Amino acid sequence: MKLVIVTGMSGAGKTIALKILEDIGFDCIDNLPISLIEKLTDLIMGNSSQPRDTALGLDIRSGEGLAGLEQVFSHWREKGISYEILFLDCSDEILIKRYKETRRAHPLAGQGRIDRGIAREREKLGFLKEKADYIIDTSMLLTKELKQELEKIFLENQKFENLFVTILSFGFKYGIPADADLVFDVRFLPNPYYDVRLRGRTGEERDVQDFVMQGGKAHIFLEKLYDLMEFLLPNYVAEGKNQLVVAIGCTGGKHRSVTISRALYERLKTHEEWGLKIEHRDIDKDSKRGK
Repeated sequence: MKLVIVTGMSGAGKTIALKILEDIGFDCIDNLPISLIEKLTDLIMGNSSQPRDTALGLDIRSGEGLAGLEQVFSHWREKGISYEILFLDCSDEILIKRYKETRRAHPLAGQGRIDRGIAREREKLGFLKEKADYIIDTSMLLTKELKQELEKIFLENQKFENLFVTILSFGFKYGIPADADLVFDVRFLPNPYYDVRLRGRTGEERDVQDFVMQGGKAHIFLEKLYDLMEFLLPNYVAEGKNQLVVAIGCTGGKHRSVTISRALYERLKTHEEWGLKIEHRDIDKDSKRGK
């Protein structure tokens, strides 16, 4: 039996996560009073020789009852009941945007500002994040991507290091992505823009990729970049970072940056312990003249 506490910031996707877990076979219970959790687990463990996987949704709505979780965890350890904590996080900026779009009030904001409610919630849930076995930042995740991550953890039992990496191609003429953690400039590579046959195509196509990779410089760059990622990513995990955006730019974000981003993505896919996705921010911009 798997026993999972699903918690995290309000608006980060706890309800969606519980629905995903339900779809893969978990019995899911949301917002159960803290005082009843031990009674529930005793009931589950005692009434069946093969109890079903269970996910308990807990959040800031539990109020002062959250303080009682420490005692619950202590009793579980004494009884030999194993459990895991999944914490769903999200950037303050995205949370504020989500609350404004849905016109919902933050549970701790009252009549005040949303950002103050979020700050109070982070403080109150801090002890759960510190204890979490899995931290997933949903700031840039689509529902299907969250589903893939949860299936890897709880269905396929893959190793998970609490780090989600986004490889993002972009065009410098449209500005460096504001959320980029690492930025690499590949404007030194052969430019398909100057080949009339390739100008209107993208780095997702083989002919463009072959053009960019000609001469060997791209291969050397990729090997060095991959070595750097293999060094950095485990150290970011150790430091506690859970979201990383690797931005790769060329002039227009259509040819060279897309080619290199795709190649890096394919190499990093072999590491199942990290969440990974690829985005091409500017691939469709300036389709007639873009580089």
